[in-house]
Amino acid sequence: MRAALLAVTGHWAGGPRTLDSLCRSWRDAVAAVADGYSWSAPELTHDIWCRTGLARVWPLLPPRVRALRQRELDESDDRFREVTVPWPDQVADRGEWWMRRIPRLLDCEPEERLDRGWPTGWEMMPFPRPDGVELRY
Repeated sequence: MRAALLAVTGHWAGGPRTLDSLCRSWRDAVAAVADGYSWSAPELTHDIWCRTGLARVWPLLPPRVRALRQRELDESDDRFREVTVPWPDQVADRGEWWMRRIPRLLDCEPEERLDRGWPTGWEMMPFPRPDGVELRY
């Protein structure tokens, strides 16, 4: 298990992670999105790096470990799907699906300028803000 984690996360800033730290980071990122995400689109990508790490390490883990932790991963994934909306015109669960989802609730400042419905930090999205994404001032 250690070799699998080292192979996947050894090159990341801060060095290798543990399975516990990856699962905890994913759970915490999901909670941050559920509460109303107040950072930018690039920050969200950074905050959910742990899910990509989990996807890469999962098939390398012993079957017994995957079986023990699958429910925890599924619960966090399901919650992330609940508190986000898919990018328009994307296949919902294909590949790194978590990278093509947007928080349902974006916290923003009242004076922020909107670009195609997006607050500052989200204007680089390649489509207008979907109706399912609410802005909270």
